[in-house]
Amino acid sequence: MLERAGYEVEAVRSGEAALAAIAEHRPQLVLMDVQLPGRDGLELTRDLKAEPATAEIPIVALTAHAMRGDDEQALAAGYISKPIDTRTFASQVGGFLR
Repeated sequence: MLERAGYEVEAVRSGEAALAAIAEHRPQLVLMDVQLPGRDGLELTRDLKAEPATAEIPIVALTAHAMRGDDEQALAAGYISKPIDTRTFASQVGGFLR
């Protein structure tokens, strides 16, 4: 979805792989699943925010733990709730880049 919207995307499957990819590519934004195998997304986010080289990269959490109907509050708080809405996902991500 994001690539079709014109974004360059690199997907990884674990916290350790995410850390390596972020160090190598310095992305403009990280979409962080809260429940990653190995090092979870919350721990990885804390580590990235504590490191001066990556502290300024916006991190948006993806979580299935949001309450139904809280989508606007979730976006304001910096996370996107799952299941994602495929019609609005790319524009939601774009809102975090502005």
